[in-house]
Amino acid sequence: MPEPTSFTFKISQAQAEKLRVILEEKGFTFREVPYTLYGAQKQKLSVNAYTSGKLLVQGRGAREFVEFTVEPEIIGEAKLGYDEVHHPEMFQPHLGIDESGKGDFFGPLVIAGVFVDGDLPRQLLDLGVKDSKQITSDQKALDLADAIKDLVGPRWNAVTISPERYNELYVKFRNLNRLLAWGHAKVIENLLIRWPDCPRALSDKFADESLIKRALQERGKKIVLQQRTKAESDIAVAAASIIARGAFLDRLKSLGDQAGVKLPKGASAQVKATAREIVKKSGADALKSICKFHFKTYREVIEGDLLN
Repeated sequence: MPEPTSFTFKISQAQAEKLRVILEEKGFTFREVPYTLYGAQKQKLSVNAYTSGKLLVQGRGAREFVEFTVEPEIIGEAKLGYDEVHHPEMFQPHLGIDESGKGDFFGPLVIAGVFVDGDLPRQLLDLGVKDSKQITSDQKALDLADAIKDLVGPRWNAVTISPERYNELYVKFRNLNRLLAWGHAKVIENLLIRWPDCPRALSDKFADESLIKRALQERGKKIVLQQRTKAESDIAVAAASIIARGAFLDRLKSLGDQAGVKLPKGASAQVKATAREIVKKSGADALKSICKFHFKTYREVIEGDLLN
C-alpha cells in the first residue's frame, strides 16, 4: 500500500526560522513559493513554510523527515506513528458516516459509512486515507475510494439519493438536516445488519443528535451515537467521506453524460450558467432529474419554484 507523502503542521514564526537553519545545514535549496516565508527542496522532498503558519512537508522521504526532524526538533512532540496513543478511540470498533453532494446543485446526495475493527484503522492510515476535502484531485478521490472498498471488503455501505428522489424527500422533510438524519440512519441500519455488535457510530455534527436517533430503527437505537465537529479526523469517518465523494463523482458524470454536458460541482456562477444552457437546449424539464430544486440557483434559472 502506498505510504502518505504529504504532512501539514501549524508552526510559529520562531519555529519556522529554526527549521530554516536546519534545512540550510541539511543542504536544502531555497526558492520562492507564493504565500510562504520560504520554500525548500532537496531531491524529491519539499518543505514550505507559509506566512499563515502552515508547514507543508511533501514528497519522497517526507515521513522520515517529519519523524526525525520536524517532530523532535521543531514541534517537540512525536505524533506520527503514535496515533494509537493520541487517539485510542479511533482504533476501537466503530463505524464512521459522512456525506457528499450536500452543497452541490447538480448530482445526488451520497451518504456512506465504514465499519472498522481489528487492524483496519492502521491499514487505512497506511493507505493514505484522510478527509476527502483535503483531496484536490477528483481522480485521486475515485482511485482512493476504490482502494478503500477493496481493503474494507463488506464493511462499507452507501446510500445514493438521486436528484429526483432527493427532491421528493425534501418536499417530505422540508428540512435538509432531517433528510440528512434519515440518510445517516439508513446507512447505520444497513451496516448493523452485517455488524450487529458495533458499539458506536460517529459522524460530523450537522444537527441535534435527536434527529438521527428518531430516524434510527430497532438495531440503531441500541448503538452509541456520537456527533462532533471535524469528525473527518477519525479514520472511519474519513474513509466514509472518500467513498461518498467517489460515488457522488461517478453519478455526477453519468448525469452529465445523460444531459449531454459536463456538470460542474458546487453552486457557483459556472453552475448557474450550465443550468441555463441545459434549459435553453432541452427545456426546464431537463433539470428535474439532475439538480436539487431547493437551491436558489434553481429559482434564479427557472424563475419559479416547483416546490410551491
